[in-house]
Amino acid sequence: LIKVFVSNTWHVASTGSDETGDGSEANPFATIQHGIDAASNGDTVLVAAGTYVENINYNGKNIVVGSLYLTTSDTSYISSTIIDGNQNGRVVTMYGNNTTGLLIGFTISNGSADNYGGGILCNNSSPSLVNLTISGNSAPNGGGIYCGSDSSPTLTHVTITDNLAGFDSGGIHCDYSSPILTDVTIIGNMANFRGGGIVCFFSSPIFTDVTITGNSATGTNASGGGIFCWYNSNPVFLNCILWNNFPQQIYFGEYFDINSITIAYSDIQGGEGGIVTNDNVTVYWEEGNIFADPLFCNADSSDFTLYDNSPCVGTG
Repeated sequence: LIKVFVSNTWHVASTGSDETGDGSEANPFATIQHGIDAASNGDTVLVAAGTYVENINYNGKNIVVGSLYLTTSDTSYISSTIIDGNQNGRVVTMYGNNTTGLLIGFTISNGSADNYGGGILCNNSSPSLVNLTISGNSAPNGGGIYCGSDSSPTLTHVTITDNLAGFDSGGIHCDYSSPILTDVTIIGNMANFRGGGIVCFFSSPIFTDVTITGNSATGTNASGGGIFCWYNSNPVFLNCILWNNFPQQIYFGEYFDINSITIAYSDIQGGEGGIVTNDNVTVYWEEGNIFADPLFCNADSSDFTLYDNSPCVGTG
């Protein structure tokens, strides 16, 4: 016998009903979580434009949760389809054996966690996060995203902005995790101690075409406005920009461990001197790196596209 798996699409709309809806396009559910609960591995939960005030959990399912961007490629659905955590917990939880799950085409906002990951928590889970805006979330660690043990998600076309960490990592926290980031912008995030943009702990993330700017670490002995690394972390940067982060662009903690950093075809404020190594890092400063004002079009209005005469254009 050949077992045939048939995937289903479960529809969600703000005008739907969890009581009388059946998840069809004509009779959708009202909440994303209800769609997830109905779905099985391989299914899709398709969400119409609107604001959904809820805190969703994939419950270990390998499913697709997407806005109408998924079916139309219309980027306006990213800003018009909002999952709002209502300051009542993190917005999205992905936990346990979630290796082919996909979250695509949403704004993730207003989440608040008591511990890790105000916007998104990945733990023992390596989903794909695509075409998302993760903004205005908070947690003690990982205001925007927390990548926990054995979690190495793939982030593509994601903006992580204006998230807050009470302690570490305003934007992303990598803890025994090595995510792959491509075409990601990490802007204006803040931590009250370390890693305004990113913290890496026993992690080796790969950054390609990533802009990290305007992030800050504040408070006494604050460090690593752009990225803070410690305990055997080995980040790789290719064709990236790290600029105008405070107090440093890249900082490695003062611990007796072994770290490395590889940078190629990137624009790093201060050049190789912009990396605070504390004498426990091997720096692979490869070809094509520069340290010149990237000439963002209008950083004050969060427009980080580049002028035609930017030194970064055509350099990578």
